Amino acid sequence: MPRKYLSELCTGADMASLWALLGLCCLEAPMVFSVPPIESQPEQVHISYPGVTRSMVITWTTFNKTESLVEYSMWGGKLFDLKAKGTSTIFEDGGSEKRKLYIHRVTLSDLRPGSAYVYHCGSEAGWSDIFYFTALNESTTWNPRFALFGDMGNENPQSLARLQKETQIGMYDAILHIGDFAYDMDEDNARIGDEFMRQIQSIAAYVPYMTCPGNHENAYNFSNYRNRFSMPGDTESLWYSWNIGSAHIISFSTEVYFYLDYGVDLIFKQYEWLKKDLEEANKPENRKARPWIITMGHRPMYCSNDDKDDCTQFQSYVRLGRNDTTPPAPGLEKLFYLYGVDLELWAHEHTYERLWPVYGYKVFNGSTEEPYVNPKAPVHIITGSAGCREKHDGFIPKPRDWSAFRSTDYGYTRMQVLNRTHLYLEQVSDDQYGKVIDSIWFVKENHGVAAWL
Repeated sequence: MPRKYLSELCTGADMASLWALLGLCCLEAPMVFSVPPIESQPEQVHISYPGVTRSMVITWTTFNKTESLVEYSMWGGKLFDLKAKGTSTIFEDGGSEKRKLYIHRVTLSDLRPGSAYVYHCGSEAGWSDIFYFTALNESTTWNPRFALFGDMGNENPQSLARLQKETQIGMYDAILHIGDFAYDMDEDNARIGDEFMRQIQSIAAYVPYMTCPGNHENAYNFSNYRNRFSMPGDTESLWYSWNIGSAHIISFSTEVYFYLDYGVDLIFKQYEWLKKDLEEANKPENRKARPWIITMGHRPMYCSNDDKDDCTQFQSYVRLGRNDTTPPAPGLEKLFYLYGVDLELWAHEHTYERLWPVYGYKVFNGSTEEPYVNPKAPVHIITGSAGCREKHDGFIPKPRDWSAFRSTDYGYTRMQVLNRTHLYLEQVSDDQYGKVIDSIWFVKENHGVAAWL
């Protein structure tokens, strides 16, 4: 009640008593604050490189409609002096509840290469924690560092804690997650997917988290994968490529060979895209600038596991294609060989296996003493042992001729592209408290198909 109105009703002692009573009431009344609903709170924050120079994409989830804002600044500057606005899309999960999630995407542009930024995302209805990242260095002489792994689940994510720490202390410039997330993202009406995305936020909010689809993403036509991640290109993250340092990295879907109900034409669309991308990457000026061509796909062409998966078969679909489609669907081994792919990264098998340089089931080492120095065929690495509820896979007792090293320890792979000729790989065992159990120097003085001659 306005004080002027009260003064017209009361005078003298009555007025003083009334104001004392009102003061007591105010002391007794609880303070009321406007608290944003939990549905508006950003979560599942992750970043990715969009394939556009000086840019980074921030992706997150809310459970009702809000604005899509990122406030950010260069490290050491005035906090949040920059702002970018994006969009949100509604993702309806295919489960019985038809849960709706709002997936927000904001692209930060005109970043200074190699500079550190701090950011938070959300809206006036709710903001995320504060995170930081480093804008990618665009020099072709830069030597980026990666963590590589596949098959990490919400349950038994054995390698997660070590990866969290190593990411946050700055050991990696990018993460390559080679398929199979959460086990499975669609379970419990996609709540398992929510929980997994919350788990990896401690990694993925700090460095570009680059992915490819695996078989555990297949539900509802890979909808959880296609909607939750923001990879380059316009194929809903199913296949794409990007450049980093002296490497050209290609991510593709092996799953097009196994889920024909979603369309046989996807095999041919991806194959033609791969061919075009490899042709572009092999133009003399491009191969000179970024000589390393590295592929990542979930199911390997080769493996010495004992589970009768595709990679255990000589007639592997991924390697040789499918003859039971009309027309027959082409495989990828010959394509990658003819365009001089240097390194092929795989997962799916819950083990680690390093192969000798191999093509057509034959070993093509550089020499007996130095097999990875100027090899005459691509090198394959299988790194699917990050940890999930399906535990380990086994190996056949006697390894194949092309199998160089194998381990059933939980763990992940580190990779660094040192320069145009040298690349380093090592396998970390989480079972052995971070011990490096395997490593190679991969040296190529020449790249492209001419290197095989």
